[in-house]
Amino acid sequence: MTNFLIKTLANAAALAVATWLLSDISLTGGDGGNKTLTLILVALIFGVVNFVVKPIVKLFSLPLLVLTLGLFTLVINALMLLLTSWLADKFDLNFHVDGFGTALLGGLIISIVSWALHMVLPDKD
Repeated sequence: MTNFLIKTLANAAALAVATWLLSDISLTGGDGGNKTLTLILVALIFGVVNFVVKPIVKLFSLPLLVLTLGLFTLVINALMLLLTSWLADKFDLNFHVDGFGTALLGGLIISIVSWALHMVLPDKD
């Protein structure tokens, strides 16, 4: 349970960095507390998408992953971010990614920040 909480908070921090750096990734809504709650809920959606959908997409795109020496992972990360944005809209959360190019750059930023945070944070259950 602790590991799940740590990973969710790391995802929330990575999403916050991406929204801070890229103007086309927006997190709008009321005061700071409301934005924090929205960010955590979006991080939960992002975690579920990465846990459920991403492995299936990676399996079906295995030939492309091998052919591009893994660089197609950037495209998969962008698609997962766009899917998270779409799902957030369905749940009335104020999180939006505007376009594939922004999602590609946002996915790269989120991957780097998440990796750095997972290296620093404990990884125990």
